[in-house]
Amino acid sequence: MVQDGSSSELHRNVLTAIGTGIVSGRYPAGQVLTLDALSAGNGVSRSVVREAIRVLESMGMVAARRRIGITVQPAASWNVFDPRLIRWRLDDGDRAVQLESLHELRRGVAPAAAALAARRADPEQCRVMAAAVSDMVVHARSGDVDSYRLAHNAFHRTVLEASGNGMFRALHAVLAEAPTNHVSPEVIELHERVGHAIRVGDDAAAERAMRLLF
Repeated sequence: MVQDGSSSELHRNVLTAIGTGIVSGRYPAGQVLTLDALSAGNGVSRSVVREAIRVLESMGMVAARRRIGITVQPAASWNVFDPRLIRWRLDDGDRAVQLESLHELRRGVAPAAAALAARRADPEQCRVMAAAVSDMVVHARSGDVDSYRLAHNAFHRTVLEASGNGMFRALHAVLAEAPTNHVSPEVIELHERVGHAIRVGDDAAAERAMRLLF
């Protein structure tokens, strides 16, 4: 039950509570929810629940209709690219299916983005990628997994940006939700190879090295 906290915290917590309830199957597709029941169940006002429902409706997870109520929508209607939904599915839904979807998306996008980056990256983007790899080395040695993940994400975000493809760039928030737990000299060396190939403009080598990462 959600009770204490600021208005934004209440909104976020209620949104997460209802969202995870949907992805976990506690609120199955077709179930009709009511503001009163959700308000009582989460210990918050109807206005807080109403705001959460608006967000969930924009994500395709519920449909609110007068004289019908709030109907949970099937998974096929959900905005699967919303990072919040991805986190909920990783935490409370079918984690294995969500992870595989993320990895398949990354395997499809990252090599193509690397090849484009080799043709379009500017010197500053190349510098950022090189610095990110250096940071990965430092944090791998120190065992700081959180900082390693930040450096890893910075590298891949910059590759997507350097591709010059706006749609690839927009996928960063989605792909960043995939866990980064594999820390090894081989993985870091492959990142260095990707970065080097991009710096020298070798699109085939950049694509090949990126593909080996996945």
